[in-house]
Amino acid sequence: MAHRLRPVELDFVETAPLRLVFAAGVSAAPDAVYRALAEEVADWPSWFTAVTMAKATDGGREVRLKGGTRFLETVLAADPAARYAYRVDETNTPGLRALLEEWRLTATDSGTRVQWTFAADGPAPLLAGIRFGRSGLGRAFRDATRKLDGRIATATA
Repeated sequence: MAHRLRPVELDFVETAPLRLVFAAGVSAAPDAVYRALAEEVADWPSWFTAVTMAKATDGGREVRLKGGTRFLETVLAADPAARYAYRVDETNTPGLRALLEEWRLTATDSGTRVQWTFAADGPAPLLAGIRFGRSGLGRAFRDATRKLDGRIATATA
């Protein structure tokens, strides 16, 4: 059963009880990475394998993950030069109180530094479980950025 989460704002990315931060470099330019994140939402499953469905909604997104997790999200920041961030408003994940994800994009000499912050609140056992899964989230992020970079390179070739 879906339940509503606490509506958080962008500052939650710095104040959340649990913050997991991952970073990777890609050869694609920031505008191409941003376009894939924010404008080509339906293509997320082609590069982020944990995502089985993603679609834009009015002001947000609907996302489904492997294992059946569902999110209804609101986009909070959409800056093509710097970041894309969204909060989860509704999910079927039990115990989760708040969740915000931020993708920061920084131009580098070789492309883009992509930083993904996963900021969450929930009961201690849930947060401990997420912390325990940190290496898996990191692996999924690194895989996703590698696939995204390849996808962008193929599309622009």
